[in-house]
Amino acid sequence: MLDFSRREFIKKNALGYAGVVLGSAIPAMARPETMISPAREETDETLKISTFDIDATPPVGSYLTYDPMAGAWDLGLRAKGIVLTGMDAPVVLCAVDWIGIANESQDVFKQTLADAVGTVPNRVAVHTLHQHDAPICDFSAEKMLNEMGIEPMSFESGYAREFLTRLGKAAKESLVQQQPVTDISLGKAPVYEVASNRRIVKDGKVGAMRATTCIDPALRNEPEGLIDPDVTLIGFWNGEKPLAVMTFYATHPQSYYLTKIANPDFPGVARFYRQLAVPDALHIHFNGAGGNIGAGKYNDGSHENRMILAQRLADGMERAWNNSAKLPVTAGEVSWKTEPVALPVADEKVQRFESQIKTSDMRFRSNNMPMIVWAKRTTAGKTIDIACLGIGKARVLFMPGELSVEYQLAAKAKRPDLAVSMAAYGDYGPFYICTQEAYSQGGYEANESPVTSDSEEILLNAVGKLLDAE
Repeated sequence: MLDFSRREFIKKNALGYAGVVLGSAIPAMARPETMISPAREETDETLKISTFDIDATPPVGSYLTYDPMAGAWDLGLRAKGIVLTGMDAPVVLCAVDWIGIANESQDVFKQTLADAVGTVPNRVAVHTLHQHDAPICDFSAEKMLNEMGIEPMSFESGYAREFLTRLGKAAKESLVQQQPVTDISLGKAPVYEVASNRRIVKDGKVGAMRATTCIDPALRNEPEGLIDPDVTLIGFWNGEKPLAVMTFYATHPQSYYLTKIANPDFPGVARFYRQLAVPDALHIHFNGAGGNIGAGKYNDGSHENRMILAQRLADGMERAWNNSAKLPVTAGEVSWKTEPVALPVADEKVQRFESQIKTSDMRFRSNNMPMIVWAKRTTAGKTIDIACLGIGKARVLFMPGELSVEYQLAAKAKRPDLAVSMAAYGDYGPFYICTQEAYSQGGYEANESPVTSDSEEILLNAVGKLLDAE
C-alpha cells in the first residue's frame, strides 16, 4: 500500500538531480546556458527534435466544459508538442490546454499525430493540463448522447475535428524544421505556496475538502498535506542553443473558473513567463498526478491570485532551469515502452451515473459521460497504455486520468537513481484514480471515482515494470 509523509519524501530527495541522479562531474548549480557543448555532425545516432505550437481556443458560441463560451482571455489556449526522431520510429508528446481528452478522442488524436509524422499510435502521448474554462473532448460520449436523443453540447465535436486537422498538419510541417539534439538538461526545484492536499483527513475519514478555491479560513489554515513539492524539467539542446523545455508539476490548475471565458489559468501564465525568459526554446508544460492536489490553502478565489500563483510556479520553473545539469545524449539513449492496463470498473457507481444522464444538466454530463463510456470500453476489453520515455538518466511516465499524487511519489521513490517525472491527464476516461487507502477514507475524489481500490496494485505493477526496464 502506498504510504508517504512529506518529510520522508523531501528527505529522500534533498539532493538535486545533478548530484544523485546524474552522478557526473557537472556541478549541480551550474546554469545550463553556461555549459556549452559544441554542435556535432549528424550521424545515425543523432537524436533530432521538432516542435509545434498551435491555437486550441474554440470560437465564441461553442461550448466549454461547463458553460457556453462567451469570449477568450488575453492568453488563449494552446496545444504544444515535440517530435523526437532518430530512433526506430518517432515519438510524439503533446500537451493541450483542455480539461480532458477521453476514450475514442484519445484514439483519434494519437492516430492523427502518428499518421502525420510516420509512427504508430502507441508512440504518441496526448495529455491535457486540465484547465476548467476550456473544452472537453470525447467523440464516443458525443455519439452516445446523439443516440439517446440528447444534444451533445460540451461534447459537440465540430471544433475538435477541425482542430485535429490543424494539429496533424502542424506536427507534420514541424519535421521540416527538426534540429539535432546534442544534450539534455535535467533539473528540479520546489514550488512554494501553490499546491496543497485537497483531502482533510480526521480519524481515518475525509472530514472536509479544501478544493482549488477555499474561502474557509479554518480549512486554509490546515497543514499543506502530502504533495510533491517539486517541478521537474527536461531541456533539449543543440550545442549552446536551447530547443525545447518540458516541465512537470502536480496540481489542479484552477485559480478561479466558470467565467465562460476560455483561458489557460495560472499554469498557462507561468508557461508564458518562461517562454519570454527563454524565447528560443518552446516551453511545454505537463500536469502531474494532481488529482487530490489543488491551490486551496493559498487561494481564496480572488482574481488577483491567478497572477500570484503563476508567478510562484514560474519562479519554481526558473530555479529548476538554473539548477539543471546538462549531459550529452544520442538517439541510442532514447527508449519508449508501454504497458497496457485494464483498471477494474466500480460497476454500481457507474450504473448510477448512467441512470442520471437523461435527467441531468450539461455540467453533470461533462463530469460523468467520459467515465460511463470508459467503463463500457473497458468491459468490452479495451485497455489503456501507460508509457515511459527514457532519455539518458531521465524517465517520464505518461499516465491516464486524475491520478492521486501518491502514485507520482511512489514512482520517484522507486528509482531515486533516475530523474523521474510524471504526466497525468492522458486518457481522461477513468477520471479520479485514488489509492487503495483513499477509497476507505471516502471524500469527493474516491466517491466520484469509477475504478475500484484494486487499481493501485495494477498501476504500481505497470509503473514498476516500465521503470525497471532497461
